[in-house]
Amino acid sequence: MRKIALFNQKGGVGKTTTAVNLGAALAAAGGKTILIDMDPQANLSFHLGLEPEKISRSIYDILCHHVAFADALYPVAENLWVVPSTPDLAGAEVELVNEPDRELRLRHAIAAQSPPFDYLLIDCPPSLGLLTLNALCLATEVMIPLQAHFLALQGLARLLETCSLVRTRLNPDLRISGILFCQYESAPRLSGEVIGEVGQFVVGARGSGEPWAEAIVFQTRIRRNIKLAEAPSFSRSIFQYAPGSAGAADYQVLAEEIMRMTLPGSSATLTPDAATKSSPPP
Repeated sequence: MRKIALFNQKGGVGKTTTAVNLGAALAAAGGKTILIDMDPQANLSFHLGLEPEKISRSIYDILCHHVAFADALYPVAENLWVVPSTPDLAGAEVELVNEPDRELRLRHAIAAQSPPFDYLLIDCPPSLGLLTLNALCLATEVMIPLQAHFLALQGLARLLETCSLVRTRLNPDLRISGILFCQYESAPRLSGEVIGEVGQFVVGARGSGEPWAEAIVFQTRIRRNIKLAEAPSFSRSIFQYAPGSAGAADYQVLAEEIMRMTLPGSSATLTPDAATKSSPPP
């Protein structure tokens, strides 16, 4: 099973949208897929129609009450299940702070059952705390959704440092598999400059031994699309809400790109800018 954390400490960059729609695309292609909502705001759960009053078991119960992982799985489509979040999850950080295995609760819950699934996508909260650490300690891959803005490069450096620390101290299997540009607009010149900068950086990291040494910049760009913004209000993925939209086309192509990847490393192609750098973008 591929365990992929969608991680960015900035909100509004496309983590939840990508988790939902990439998961739906992978499931439609026949991959048994689990989505885990690690955000107390529960946006992923709401997106797929799982409201708190409909949920008897959630990720909070797994982390804090030792509920079995399988007991918190909710089917939402063929081959697609969700472990939902509720507002109770906001208290998990405080409840777990003195527990000796506080960063590893989620990993232990999965290890106890080893469900026979192909993909597990974890929607991380936009912060670095115990919830995100649990996600990064479970994952073997990190996908970083990013906007093609200059300030995103500042945040990317911090994300890479965080992943490096987690791999050193808690999860030696963690690696960054790729960087995905979301809310993409092809016209602005800055978009191309930022993508080129990131592409140069990941090429220059080859052989460095860092968690991002084999990362790619996904060829797929998730274009800014109003249908993607509308779909959550109808509790549907983009494939159910607007299958003919640009958003559906982009996530379909992204899923195909994900499925083509080989582990460790990738058979996907990097962005063509190949000037080397040895440290995260400034």
